[in-house]
Amino acid sequence: MSIPGMRRAAVGLTALALAAFGAVATSPEQAEAGPKPVDVTLLALNDFHGNLEPPSGSSGTIAGQAAGGVEFLATHLAELRAAAKKKNTITVAAGDLIGASPLLSAAFHDEPTIEALSMAGLDYASVGNHEFDEGAAELLRIQNGGCHPVDGCADGTPYRGAGFQYLSANAFKTATGKPLMAPYAIHKVQGVKVGFIGMTLEGTPEVVSQQGVAGLTFADEAVTANRYARELRRKGVETIVVLLHEGGTQAATGGINDCVGMTGPIVDIANRMDPSIDVVVSGHTHQAYNCDINGKLVTSASSFGRLVTDIDLKIDRRSGDVISAGANNVVVTRDVAKDPKQTALIDRYKTVLGPVADRQVGETTEAITRSQETLFGTTMGESPLGNVIADAQLAATDDEQGAVAAFMNPGGVRADLDAGPVTYEEAFTVQPFANNLVTLDLTGAQLYCVLEQQFVTGRTLYPSATVGYVVDPAGTTGTAADPCAGTRVARGSLTFGGTAVDTAATYRVTVNNFLAGGGDGFSALTGGTDLVTGQIDLDAFVAYLTAQSPVSAPTLDRIRTTAEVPAA
Repeated sequence: MSIPGMRRAAVGLTALALAAFGAVATSPEQAEAGPKPVDVTLLALNDFHGNLEPPSGSSGTIAGQAAGGVEFLATHLAELRAAAKKKNTITVAAGDLIGASPLLSAAFHDEPTIEALSMAGLDYASVGNHEFDEGAAELLRIQNGGCHPVDGCADGTPYRGAGFQYLSANAFKTATGKPLMAPYAIHKVQGVKVGFIGMTLEGTPEVVSQQGVAGLTFADEAVTANRYARELRRKGVETIVVLLHEGGTQAATGGINDCVGMTGPIVDIANRMDPSIDVVVSGHTHQAYNCDINGKLVTSASSFGRLVTDIDLKIDRRSGDVISAGANNVVVTRDVAKDPKQTALIDRYKTVLGPVADRQVGETTEAITRSQETLFGTTMGESPLGNVIADAQLAATDDEQGAVAAFMNPGGVRADLDAGPVTYEEAFTVQPFANNLVTLDLTGAQLYCVLEQQFVTGRTLYPSATVGYVVDPAGTTGTAADPCAGTRVARGSLTFGGTAVDTAATYRVTVNNFLAGGGDGFSALTGGTDLVTGQIDLDAFVAYLTAQSPVSAPTLDRIRTTAEVPAA
């Protein structure tokens, strides 16, 4: 029975209020008179993306604190279980545990991540779009075990499969109409049944390669959840939790336990879900929120293992209905002891990884530095290596995502490339943050606003070779409140592929997830729509170095000044 989720308030609703949601449940007064309710704790995460080691840079902080790393995550989970009743605690996840992962996990087809999360006590997880990156057969191998069909067991030990159950209710085999994996699971706690339905977003085929989703059909999230909720209720399950790899975004003013101005697909999906669904653990957008949507507790724990959502349910022992629910997003701080088993796992894989780190991935004809050129007396110009990275990101997204331009932030370029052979480790040192590429729609007017924000923030965006524009040193700088009011970028000068950008038209542009979230003060990028999260920036960079070798430093002529471009 669905009830509003309240942060740690765990306030019960009257039977009259519950009746408004379409069913009759035990009131707090009735529960008090009968057997004591069963307390159930759900510990939830999402979008882990193989971040076994503490993520660095912007990806390694949240709510002003350094966070993440599976050694610390495992300790926090253990402490949260100890604070509750361990036997009444169920650990769950909402997809993208693997895929778009750092080298330590990706080099072994994410087997280290599955092993680590299994040791950390994960019970159930929905599939996410990245679980399909290598196709349905590989996902089934990840679940069931066995060596990779091409690379074998790269670390020299058998891969035994996941110690938790993946759930996939809305991914069907096209040929048979049957779910690829178990659609739901029933977990008993002190005689009370709790049902978990797991799903990815219906739009998975739009964000995964065609090879990854070959032979599969993906169904509407709400329709699927309602179908299996009915089936669960026929089996006597009244407490129903949906693990859904789809989400939303709250306003920038909202904290990790807020729900301010919530937008995105999760709002419509939750509003269309049956009242019998109590909790929705969501993901995909890499956001943190804690919401009541249509009488349902809807949560998300950001990404990369930086948060754990601690969800408390009180369930009527007789009816199986939820009496109250509350949640709290807890930061996975690094001030706790490391879990020694996780440390041993990381050390083992790092030892095996050594030869991979030394692998040559490309070659440069000259040193390519990250230093910025001086533009009208400031270091607001281009960077040779920054431009190469932008070109790599465009090359990774122009075909599948339709991107026509890419922009890179200076803070994400962490080292220079020397002349000569480039190893994987050297490439990783240049781009160590494991940011995902995000391709989004922006209007021409929004693009001008993004470029004007450079002069408000004092940070240049390195453009891909398809981009050209002119800066007017005599122009005015906008304000933080209204960057679009600036006139530093000459209107009509912005071109993509040599064609002037129309302020009323829409363009597909690629940035990293840090920028897409408004990082470095580029809030105008948060106005983008139709966001598609792709591969890790490092992977795009390595692929470009390999394909384009030997790589030379590009000419810095993408941003010019009015002094260089005489008026017509």
